[in-house]
Amino acid sequence: MVHAKRWLFLVHRWLGVLLCAFFAMWFISGVVMLYVGYPKLTAAERLEHLPALRTAPVALEPAQALALAVAGLQGPLQDLRLAVASAGRAVYLATPAHEAPAGRPKNARAHRPATVVVDANTGAQLSGVDATHALASAAAYAGPGIAVVHEGPVDEDAFTHSRALDAHRPLHRVRLDDAQGTLLYISGKTGEVVRDATRTERGWNYAGAWIHWLYPFRGNVFNTYWADIVNGLSILGIAMTILGTVVGVMRWRFSGTYRNGTRSPYPGAMMRWHHIAGLLFAAITFTWIFSGLMSMNPWRIFDSGAAPLQADAMHGGPLLLPGQPASVQALLAASPAGVRELRWTRTAGHTLVQALAPGERTVLLDAATARAHAWQPGELEAAVARLLPAPVERIDTLQAYDTYYYAREAHTMGGGAEKPLPVLRVVFADAQASWVHLDPHTGTVLGRLDGHRRVSRWLFGMLHSWDWLPLLERRPLWDIVLVVLSLGGVAMSLTGIVIGWRRVTLKLRAMRAPRALARAAPADGA
Repeated sequence: MVHAKRWLFLVHRWLGVLLCAFFAMWFISGVVMLYVGYPKLTAAERLEHLPALRTAPVALEPAQALALAVAGLQGPLQDLRLAVASAGRAVYLATPAHEAPAGRPKNARAHRPATVVVDANTGAQLSGVDATHALASAAAYAGPGIAVVHEGPVDEDAFTHSRALDAHRPLHRVRLDDAQGTLLYISGKTGEVVRDATRTERGWNYAGAWIHWLYPFRGNVFNTYWADIVNGLSILGIAMTILGTVVGVMRWRFSGTYRNGTRSPYPGAMMRWHHIAGLLFAAITFTWIFSGLMSMNPWRIFDSGAAPLQADAMHGGPLLLPGQPASVQALLAASPAGVRELRWTRTAGHTLVQALAPGERTVLLDAATARAHAWQPGELEAAVARLLPAPVERIDTLQAYDTYYYAREAHTMGGGAEKPLPVLRVVFADAQASWVHLDPHTGTVLGRLDGHRRVSRWLFGMLHSWDWLPLLERRPLWDIVLVVLSLGGVAMSLTGIVIGWRRVTLKLRAMRAPRALARAAPADGA
């Protein structure tokens, strides 16, 4: 029993020497991330910076432009957009519909086909993005009077680790001479601005998300092992927290005191405060490290194996332009004055155009007539039921955010996504207990949550970010709770670092002492 206790103390001590620096780093960087997140370009930011579409010359209709493109794009499409989005010119951005290879199920997961960019005035297809093209895109994004400087191509750097950018690599990095010192990242495939990062975001990220998610191990020789490093450190951290809690409880005198007059046996202030802080903040430390591990979806435990949603079944096939479509000018005339983008979609059996303007509700137009589109009663509900072969258990209309459908600030992980209200929640009676959220205005599928992902919402979202509506809706209470708990974790970690440093230096001195004595001893016969 004595030996087991000694080993328990030793394992906790040396794990602490190894991990307390990581704990302190995670707690401090977590506080930074409450207010400054990893750089991203939200849909709202993108729209705000796109030039106005009404004043841009557009000589070709969609079918004309796509027919002039190399090899002609007259087949079915996944997506088609018109915007002044590449080199400051109006372009059509078309994504061909994916055809599953022979023998492969239509609903099998596949890579998204490459987007084809076609000039809306000449029909020329973009074949590559050079520095001149990237500078023109950056200048259109920045607006008049802002100088732009090309800093060269980059495959991946500290602010572009997101896998969502993989389809756009290599990226062109362009610096704006604006008050925010903004860096823009331009897609090497489409010429679109795909990320912006201000000086403030970049600076704070080295103390925030970049170090919190151990991104120093990304984009280099450790890249392949990044997930394993994060998972391994998290597992060791969980073990150390559990061991520390056990040791702390064993050493705490619940009745009476030690000779030093306290309930902790340690005479030194640093050891005593580490003991107390460890007991007070052990639970939150365990919670945050465990939920951090859950964010990595270790061993893919949150993948349910559910088949993808059958979007073609819901929408009646891929996107095909009408035989007699409404002209671009007619669509623009029916759109808001500040329209930035037209997006052709196939939705619930209709070919529609979404007119997007910053700060305004999306206007839904019929692609053949340019008239405002209105859904018939029950039409969307009938269409969304075709997303899965399982029956629909019920459809709820959410008028307010709840535990599983809610918005977060744009800078937070997962924040910045469109979360409109009201929204339809379609509950399927499938084996994975799938929920699908649908925008009843545009017919857009906003996301899917099966049983595994709802568990992930609790084990990661709730435990790590405390995105619990009663707290989120009562800021600054949420801020106070998270900052105070984080500072407690910092106190526990920093005292552990000091204790560990002292322990290591004592060991090193003890190892050097015999060598020093040996060197000082007189030689035989002296």
